[in-house]
Amino acid sequence: MVRWQWSSYSSLSRDEIYQILKLRQQVFVVEQNCVYLDADGLDDQAWHLMAWRDSDRGAELVAYLRVLFPGVNYAEPSLGRVVTAPSARGGGLGKQLTEAAIEHTLKEYPRSNIRISAQQYLIEFYRSFGFEAVSEPYDEDGIPHIEMLRRAEGDAR
Repeated sequence: MVRWQWSSYSSLSRDEIYQILKLRQQVFVVEQNCVYLDADGLDDQAWHLMAWRDSDRGAELVAYLRVLFPGVNYAEPSLGRVVTAPSARGGGLGKQLTEAAIEHTLKEYPRSNIRISAQQYLIEFYRSFGFEAVSEPYDEDGIPHIEMLRRAEGDAR
């Protein structure tokens, strides 16, 4: 059973911040062998979505993403740092995480486009949520990425 939690940065506990940074580093830095500064100074300008699984060792963070406020990285709100723990992959958690993020973002910013910088191999995954590629592929920290946009209803550009 997974427990979902939305938090602003200021309401995160020390332990929650530690678990977020630990998971992001485990996957983005160690697993993907990508040396970059994950603590980019933007976490305080975002909503944070966490999925926790309780066990006999306590709560384990099994999935996470942040929604950056409009105007931080892009004019639109943007999803980023989307990650599922290796121990929790293959069960649809990434899909649930993305659906919840889109729903929350549209609630906070009605009729807003949502932008992402997606790892290129995930294009089809994000297309399934209505995102479309809006850039040529580019290198971000040694990993091919592409900018994608989920247009708000009524935005036919």
